[in-house]
Amino acid sequence: MNPIEWLFDATLVIGDQQILWREIIGNLFGLASAIGGLRRKVWAWPVGIVGNLLLLTVFLGAVFHTPNPVNLLGQASRQVMFIIVSVYGWIRWAQHRHQGAAEGVEPRWAGWRVRIGLVVGMIGGTLVLTPIFRALGSFEPVWADAWIFVGSLLATWGMAKGWTEFWLIWVAVDAVGVPLLISAGYWASATLYLVYGAFTIFGFFTWMAVQRRAELTRSSAPDRAPTTPRD
Repeated sequence: MNPIEWLFDATLVIGDQQILWREIIGNLFGLASAIGGLRRKVWAWPVGIVGNLLLLTVFLGAVFHTPNPVNLLGQASRQVMFIIVSVYGWIRWAQHRHQGAAEGVEPRWAGWRVRIGLVVGMIGGTLVLTPIFRALGSFEPVWADAWIFVGSLLATWGMAKGWTEFWLIWVAVDAVGVPLLISAGYWASATLYLVYGAFTIFGFFTWMAVQRRAELTRSSAPDRAPTTPRD
């Protein structure tokens, strides 16, 4: 068996549970990407993409005939979405670095108009996607799968933009994601979601502190032009 076949088929058996190593490794790449995002490093995006590719095969369990033959279409689709949005974020952060910035992005508040748009988009997107995912045969409760997909899209987009609020969207995603993944038998992902939940709260306060320091620096140098990119 070559390394690729081993990675695709290997499982970790804990009691009566079989956990794909792809699920574990994919989530570890996701955690590494989250740490990179916390530190505002450009490498966070390509590392996340590797994890997304692995998890895409995991959440299409029935398609790939894995030990857990459950299709979570929202979870699988969001891996594709992650890859697309991550390419955008990768380019945006790299451009910011090339302009002489110390990190890939400078945290900033999104503003109330954007916040309202995010809330409306979260609820409206969930309502629209739920019947679509149900018709495609996604795992129940389908609304939770749709909620996770929409929240992940908005959070990843917010991270690319540098909005500090994106961490709070992840909190809302994790709160729904943990019970859904447990009920579907994806124990490794559910465990990582618990870790993500605590990490996202820490990330929010970390970015908020970075933003506060940047504002103090600008206020002490009024003649210096702001470096925050405009939308």
